[in-house]
Amino acid sequence: MFLVAQGTAGPTKVEIPGSTNVTRVDATIACAGATSPEAFAEIRRQGFVSIINLRREQEPGADIAGARQAAAQSGLKFVHVPVDGARPDPAAADSFIAAVTDPSNQPAFIHCGTANRVAAMWLIKRVVVDGWDVERARTEAKLIGLTSAELERFALDYAATHKR
Repeated sequence: MFLVAQGTAGPTKVEIPGSTNVTRVDATIACAGATSPEAFAEIRRQGFVSIINLRREQEPGADIAGARQAAAQSGLKFVHVPVDGARPDPAAADSFIAAVTDPSNQPAFIHCGTANRVAAMWLIKRVVVDGWDVERARTEAKLIGLTSAELERFALDYAATHKR
């Protein structure tokens, strides 16, 4: 699937064994849902240098400690920014922006459980950091996996109050 915006190819769905709902946003970012440590070697092979994990430790199947260890064994930097999908916190958005804009983390593979939280955080980044208009950022976020009205509302409210 391609989204053509201003003459450039946009998000593309790709397959990575051990990862769900993977969207290659551009040359430096991929967004995904649940991603097992078994996928890390392929993620590294594809040129990513970091995993930015938005899952919370108490989520079934999250295994943050195991993911951190597997990332290190695969030669990937591991950044953990837990995001509560039911009660998103502006501090998590602040941490996400810091992580995703840190040049030492790029190219970055960002994931949560379904790509819903990733898409909401990415919408924030597009508006606040990249200066995208809300509708363009919202369209991309929905392609990535944004389905929660609550997360969308949070992202839009955060973006409106944090524009640079």
